[in-house]
Amino acid sequence: MILVIGGASSGKSAAALELAERGMAKGAARAFVATGQPLDEEMADRIRLHQASRGAEWQTEEVPVDLAAWFEKQGRGFRAIILDCLTLWLSNLKERGGPDEQVPDLVATLLRAVRDSEARVVVVSNELGLGLVPADASARRFRDLAGKVNQQVAGAADEVYFIVAGQALQVK
Repeated sequence: MILVIGGASSGKSAAALELAERGMAKGAARAFVATGQPLDEEMADRIRLHQASRGAEWQTEEVPVDLAAWFEKQGRGFRAIILDCLTLWLSNLKERGGPDEQVPDLVATLLRAVRDSEARVVVVSNELGLGLVPADASARRFRDLAGKVNQQVAGAADEVYFIVAGQALQVK
């Protein structure tokens, strides 16, 4: 499992594609598990651009919340899987009323399901802690929770890459 983390528009998805395809045989089954939802036209455009950038060999799976269940049911059918992204998944969980206290257990369940898939899994997440401290208390709580999720996933990952301006820095 590989974690790719960085800021918005830093080149995370391109780096994830490169890492997922590293040494991959032609024709090997590949899945792109997308947590983003086209809730407005701008987001729908972003999703279309992302899909076009990965090519037809990637099967897109839209899984906004039930990631562990998807990995348990379908993960073994792929040699490479990109999960993009943890931050939107966390946002989707919170939007559906998921309590903060349950998040570490949900992440642990997801990590077990990822490991059981036996695929090369590249997980993409946003680093939210490098900017200004949010003025709103709920935004600060989300930033802190996202940071804890990132730490939990990074601790379990075999490799971690921090992406800055399209450049990958391996930190683990």
